[in-house]
Amino acid sequence: MRVLSGIQPSGIMHLGNYFGAIQQYLELQSKHECLFFIANFHAMTSIHDNKILKENTLQVAIDYLALGLDPEKSSLFIQSDIPELTELTWFFSSITNMGLLERCHSYKDKIANNATPSHALFSYPLLMAADILIYKSNLVPVGKDQIQHLEVTRDVAQSFNHTFKTDIFPLPEGYTPDHVALVPGIDGQKMSKSYENTIPIFGPEKKLRKIIMSIKTDSLEMDDPKDPDSCNIFNLYRLFATEDQKTDLANRYRKGGLGYGHAKQELFELMLDYFSDARTKREELMNDHSYVQAALKKGAEKARAIAIETMKEVRTLVGIN
Repeated sequence: MRVLSGIQPSGIMHLGNYFGAIQQYLELQSKHECLFFIANFHAMTSIHDNKILKENTLQVAIDYLALGLDPEKSSLFIQSDIPELTELTWFFSSITNMGLLERCHSYKDKIANNATPSHALFSYPLLMAADILIYKSNLVPVGKDQIQHLEVTRDVAQSFNHTFKTDIFPLPEGYTPDHVALVPGIDGQKMSKSYENTIPIFGPEKKLRKIIMSIKTDSLEMDDPKDPDSCNIFNLYRLFATEDQKTDLANRYRKGGLGYGHAKQELFELMLDYFSDARTKREELMNDHSYVQAALKKGAEKARAIAIETMKEVRTLVGIN
C-alpha cells in the first residue's frame, strides 16, 4: 500500500505536528511504501520571503530526520522537486467544477481570519489532489481539518476517471487512527501556529522551559485538590508519560499539595527526556547538511520516477503528448 502525506514549512516544528502526524508516519514507514513531502508550494499561500521559505524547508527536513524518519524506509522530498505536479494541477482544474472549491470550508475560515484571498489559497485543494493522485496513493494520513480536502481529492479522481473513461486514479482513503491525540496548546485550544499557542520540540532548554511555564491554568492554590483531566498541563504530560507516571501525577493532583509550577517543571523534564535522542540527532544534522540534501535527493528521485510514469498516462488520456 502506498502512503502519502506532507507538511508545510510554515514555522518551527511543535508538539501538535509530532503527535498529530509524525508519530503516525514513524509507525507507517515500517509497514507500507511511504512518501512524505515538504509542501513548499502550499506554503507560498502565506510565505512570500524567499529566504524564510528556503530556510524553513531545510529545517523541516532536519526535524523529520531527527525525529526518526528513515530515508531507507521512506521517501522524504521537497514538493517543488516534482515539476510534473503543477502540470497535473492544471489538468485537474480543467475538469473541476467551481462549486466544489467554493464549498471548501478551509478557504472560508482562512479568509475570515484575514488571510489574503489569493487564487492559490482558493485552489489549494486542487494542488493537494495532485499531490496525492500523481503517486496513485492509497492511504493519506490526515487531520480532521483536512478531511474535506481529501473528499475533494476523491471527487477530482472520480471526475477525471469519468471524463476520460479510465481508472488511472485510485480513490485514496484517509488515515486517522483512534489513538491520535488532540494536542492542547498553552492556552488550552488545539495547538496551532495560527493560534500562536505552540510548544516547539527543539530549541534552547531555557526558552522551552519559559514557554511551558506560561501554560494557562486556573487560580487554585497549591493545597487545593485539582482535576487532572481539565488541566492543560496534565493533558500535555499524558502524551509523554507511562501509565504509572500518569496515575501517580493524577493522584497527586486530586490529593492537593501540588502546585502548578511543580507540575509544569515535571512536564518540562519529561518532554526533554522523551526527545533527548532526537535533540542529539538534530544537532548532528545541523552540522551535516550534506546528509540531509542526499536524503532529499534520493526521495525526490524515487517520487519523481512515479510522477513521470503517471504523467505519461495522463498526457495520452487528455490528448497532449
